[in-house]
Amino acid sequence: MIDLLTIFVLAVFVGFEVVSKVSTILHTPLMSGANAIHGVILVGAILITGRAEHALEVTLGLLAVFLATVNVVGGFVVTDRMLEMFKGHKGGKPVKSAANGHKEVGE
Repeated sequence: MIDLLTIFVLAVFVGFEVVSKVSTILHTPLMSGANAIHGVILVGAILITGRAEHALEVTLGLLAVFLATVNVVGGFVVTDRMLEMFKGHKGGKPVKSAANGHKEVGE
């Protein structure tokens, strides 16, 4: 049990260090590529929770599934917003800009 706790603490530390070193400009494009990794984490959390035998294991597993799901959904929401900013203007119709919320006229 202590070895699993040690791995968890080290993973939290390494994850924090890696994410804190990414510049703000690169964060959104990297989020798109990271969604696949988060999906694998979600599948792993589901598989491990399915094999849990004790109440504490089930509780921690369900928490992991919940947090992984929030992470995947949040990543796709951010990616969708990013892609909306880069869509071209079509046919002179007003397009709502995701960056500032103002309407612009496309050409």
